[in-house]
Amino acid sequence: MRRGLAASVLAGVAVLAAGIWVSLTPARISEAALARHYAQPLTPPDRALAVYHLGHSLVGRDMPAMLAQLAQHDHASQLGWGATLKGHWDGDVPGFAEENTHATFRPALEAVDSGDYPVVVLTEMVELRDAIRYFDSPRHLALWVKRIRAARPDARVYLYETWHRLDDPAGWEDRIAVDRVVHWEGDLLRGAKAFGEIGTIHVIPGGQVMAAAVSKIEAGAVPGLSDRTDLFARDAEGAPDPIHFNDVGAYLMALTHYAVLYHRSPVGLPSALTRADGTPATPLAPETAQALQTIVWEVVTSYALTGVSGG
Repeated sequence: MRRGLAASVLAGVAVLAAGIWVSLTPARISEAALARHYAQPLTPPDRALAVYHLGHSLVGRDMPAMLAQLAQHDHASQLGWGATLKGHWDGDVPGFAEENTHATFRPALEAVDSGDYPVVVLTEMVELRDAIRYFDSPRHLALWVKRIRAARPDARVYLYETWHRLDDPAGWEDRIAVDRVVHWEGDLLRGAKAFGEIGTIHVIPGGQVMAAAVSKIEAGAVPGLSDRTDLFARDAEGAPDPIHFNDVGAYLMALTHYAVLYHRSPVGLPSALTRADGTPATPLAPETAQALQTIVWEVVTSYALTGVSGG
């Protein structure tokens, strides 16, 4: 009987705690309210930007290095293994030591508080649903944005939308399409905006670009590429990595960041780049690079949340 009473008391406390948590969590803003933040495109920058990247292996070391070569700008980052916004905030980042042994590492809170970066790019871990459910993603997105803008009110903050595993049981393309609306925009952006005045968070549509590129590749419209796995890494035995990009995928994401941050078409940008360690990245034929560059610009200019004018 005592055990049953104790269990009932604990259950009651849990329910009460959950109720208090829900009551303290503000309701996310509406879709229409979110859309109003993107009615006016951003003004294109007129100079090279210093960019700070906070994330995990879908950011990686090589993609920011490629972006820096394309834009001729300075950058720094903090990475981890499947790192969440909460983990970065709390200083509890799996793989911290391993992932940040590079010349462009700068501790996240130090970097943000310095005000040195007019652009900060944030992302959340995937599985995204788990990040939202267990790691309080909307609140931590809001916390990061508030801290960034406390140090530098004019900072442009971007949320880098990524993708899930190629073998996702719900279908890779379907997850990208659904997650954009339900989770990236619905839970993260609309949820974060509910935590007070944080300004507008724009989006780097990595998942959407990946999906568009795969569609074109598998339709035979990208010379030199034939299958979605052409964008993804392979292990030592040659098996495709279901989520991490290779040099071609890193280049595609670097183009996407470039187009969003600089409001410029990436068509005509160089494709012979180096990785973060200075070794040459996999070369792309000019026609392959141009096809990928065109896809990026079409996606970026058709999505209002990038802040890039569609005109």
